[in-house]
Amino acid sequence: MAPHSAFPHIVTRLGSGRIRRSAVAVTAALTAVSLLSACGYGSKSSDSAAAAPAAATSGVKLSADSVKIGYFANLTHGTPLVGLKEGLFQKELGATQVKTQVFNAGPAEIEALNAGSIDIGWVGPSPAINGYVKSNGEDLKIIGGSASGGVKLVVNPSKVTSLDDLKGKKIATPQLGNTQDVALLNYLAGKGFKEDPQSGKGDVSVLRTDNKVTPDAYKSGAIDGAWVPEPTASKLVTLGAKVLLDEKDLWPDKKFVITNIVVSQKFLKEHPDVVEAVLRGSVNTNAFIKANPDKAKTDANDAIKATGGAALEPAVLDPAWQSIDFLDDPLAGTLQSEADHAVTAGLLKKPVLTGIYDLTLLDKVLAAKGQPAVADAGLGAK
Repeated sequence: MAPHSAFPHIVTRLGSGRIRRSAVAVTAALTAVSLLSACGYGSKSSDSAAAAPAAATSGVKLSADSVKIGYFANLTHGTPLVGLKEGLFQKELGATQVKTQVFNAGPAEIEALNAGSIDIGWVGPSPAINGYVKSNGEDLKIIGGSASGGVKLVVNPSKVTSLDDLKGKKIATPQLGNTQDVALLNYLAGKGFKEDPQSGKGDVSVLRTDNKVTPDAYKSGAIDGAWVPEPTASKLVTLGAKVLLDEKDLWPDKKFVITNIVVSQKFLKEHPDVVEAVLRGSVNTNAFIKANPDKAKTDANDAIKATGGAALEPAVLDPAWQSIDFLDDPLAGTLQSEADHAVTAGLLKKPVLTGIYDLTLLDKVLAAKGQPAVADAGLGAK
């Protein structure tokens, strides 16, 4: 199946050869993005998902024998990385077994959720929005928040010294129509720059490329900067790039959703006790992260390595981890804003998001801990 973009009418394809890390191949990869058809959602899918080992179980089993959880081996998915490693989810689930699957990007995870291959997942706002819109509001619900921030515009300081210097420059985003691509296009539109959102051509050349090859693209000179999530932003800084803009500075209270928790509506209806237990594990994990930031950071790095990735060096890990805020609030108002930004950028027709949230169980978990309910910005369950 071809990889899908973050918005239903945008799909991209890279050239058929394997992407190599040479300067020539990087440049080819940057220019090979093309529009294919009007289906799909989420961010770009790459390698197939890999199953992570399940933890041992004990205690009372809930209404399901197991719960299948999906996430990325990425710092912005620190809640599942840390919570699974520390056993905080399994503790709440008792004898109900945790089964995990690690994804590289949003479309495969949303498709897995729709197919029943996973029950609950940590995923970015654009895949969540489009999974909901694509299914006419029938397949998923957002049931909690997980992370805010961790996205920056980093540039080559010898070519770009201020935001006014962006005209004529080549700026990378992870994928056509993904969350960071939308943010950049919306920002450029707000500054009066003219862009073709599909081709990326305009006053600023927006080049879509996988985060894994963005550092090589920067080193080769194929790009002048990138609007990217962590840890890619901090990796570019180690290569000499400078942070020109932290996206959080564009948002009220410096907070915006970067990772949500979503659930299959079928699983939510059939196993609310299991979903509640997972949410307790998530809330407990976020509290653990705040109370033990260094241990949590190490846990996340170890988990990334355990899932087949490369451990991050301190020069990348430390600033990247510090820039992400782990929280239970899904920041619903910013989800609507991100959808509005996609409309402004010309990537999406205005979606109807009413009903995308069901925060009932999260509010129950928070109330049991003496914490206030979180807002759904008028987008709560129908």
